[in-house]
Amino acid sequence: MLRCRPPPLLSLMIISSPSHPLNPAARLRFVFVSKSPSQIPNSSYHRPPLFSKIYLFNFPQNMTFPKCFFASGYAPADPVPISGTTEFNDPNPQSTLVVVSFYKFADFPDYANLRKPLKELCEELRVSGGIILAPEGINGSICGTRESVERVLEFIESDDRLKGLRQVESPVSPEEKAIHHGHSSSSPLAAGEDAPFRWDHVRVKLKKEIVTLGMPSVSPIERVGKYVNPKEWNALIDDPDTVVIDVRNNYETRIGKFKAAVDPCTTSFREFPSWVENKLQVADTNEVNVNLMDGNNDSETESSTPKMPQRVAMYCTGGIRCEKASSFLLSKGFKEVYHLEGGILRYLEEVPKSESRWVGECFVFDKRVSVEHGLAQGTFKLCYGCKQPVSDADMEAPEWEYGVSCPYCYSLKSDEEKERARARQRQFETWGIIGGPDKGRRPTSKLDSSTRYSSQLSSSI
Repeated sequence: MLRCRPPPLLSLMIISSPSHPLNPAARLRFVFVSKSPSQIPNSSYHRPPLFSKIYLFNFPQNMTFPKCFFASGYAPADPVPISGTTEFNDPNPQSTLVVVSFYKFADFPDYANLRKPLKELCEELRVSGGIILAPEGINGSICGTRESVERVLEFIESDDRLKGLRQVESPVSPEEKAIHHGHSSSSPLAAGEDAPFRWDHVRVKLKKEIVTLGMPSVSPIERVGKYVNPKEWNALIDDPDTVVIDVRNNYETRIGKFKAAVDPCTTSFREFPSWVENKLQVADTNEVNVNLMDGNNDSETESSTPKMPQRVAMYCTGGIRCEKASSFLLSKGFKEVYHLEGGILRYLEEVPKSESRWVGECFVFDKRVSVEHGLAQGTFKLCYGCKQPVSDADMEAPEWEYGVSCPYCYSLKSDEEKERARARQRQFETWGIIGGPDKGRRPTSKLDSSTRYSSQLSSSI
C-alpha cells in the first residue's frame, strides 16, 4: 500500500459528480490535499480550501459517510450520500428492503465450511445482519433488497440439510433503512459493533449452539413439540387444562405477554432448565406440579402448589427457543407439549387485534425495539446501557441517563461502568461512531482530537 504523509491538519474533499474528469468510474473518491491544485476544475466537492497535492482513493458505490470522516471545520451537518448511483437517484431507493429472520435445526457437523462462502455472498450482495452456524444448524436475521435476501436464502438451502428454513419476514423500519444504507446519526447502536444492520456488513459466527440453552444434548432434530399455527392458538390457550408458558426473558415479558401465561422470570434462556426442575415437575400421578404466578418465588411451599394436567403450550418471539424448550420438556417426561409456530411475531401478523389474546407489545432484537399488532412500530425505546426496553415513563425517572443507565440497570452499574458509558456516548456525539480517536478516554479539545484523528488517517494511507 502506498503511504504518504501530508500535513497533520488534513482536509478532506469529496468529488461526487459522475462526469468529473477525476471520477470516470462514477464512483466516490476521497481527495486528500494540502494546497490549491490548478489541475482540479470546478466541481461539487465540499468547502474547497487551498490545496497543492492530490491523493485519490476509490470507495464502493451506494455508500454513505458520517461526519466523523471529515476534518474538523469541514464536516457537513448530515452524512454525505454519493450521487451517480442507482439508489441515490431513485426517488424511493429503500422501498424494496426486507428483514428476514430464519433458522433450521439440522445435523451439521461441517458447519464451519459454510462460513466463508456465505459471508462473501452476503458482502457481494450487500446483505447485512447476523448469522450463527453451529453443529445443530443455522440461525440468522438479515436485511437487504428482496432479490438479494432471496439469493442468500437459496444459497443456504442449496445444502439439503438446511432445506425448509423456518422464516419470518418483518417490515423494515426507517431506522433500519438508514443503517443499511449508511451509518445512522440517531443512536450509538447505529454506528458501533452492536448495530444489527450496518452498511455492507454481516457477521457470520461459529458457535456450539444456534440458540444457547447450555445443553447440547437437547436436540430438536430428534424430538420436538407439536406446532400450533396462530389461527388455532387461541383455542389451545383458552382451555383451562392448558398451562401456557412464556419461554422468553424477564425484560421481554415485562412489556407484553399472552393472557394468563406463566412467566419463569429468567434473565437468560440458560436458566429455563433449572426453572423447569424447580417449578414445573411431572408427578407420578401423571399430573404436573406448577408454581404458576411467579417463576422465582421461593416462598410458596410445595403443598400450596396447584396440580395441573400435563398439557403445556409454549411461545417465544420467533419460535426457535420453543424448539429447544419443547424438546427439553419431552426429555423430562412431559407427554403433551405444544408451541406457537412462527412465534409471537407471526401471531401478531396474522391474528386480528379484535380476536387477539396478546396484551402489550413484543420486544424484538433490532432497531424497532418493540412491535404491536400487525407488526406496527411499538412505543418502547432502548436503554443503551443495558439493552433493555424503556417506556416514556421510564425515561422520566431520575435513574435515566441517555446512553448510560435506566431504572432497570442504574443500581446494577458501578460508577466506573457509568463513566465508561458516558465516554462511549461522548465518542458518538463527537464523531458519529463508536471507537473514534478518543477510544473511551476523556477528550482534551476539539482541535487536539481533530489533529490526532487526521494524523491517524494520514499514517494509515
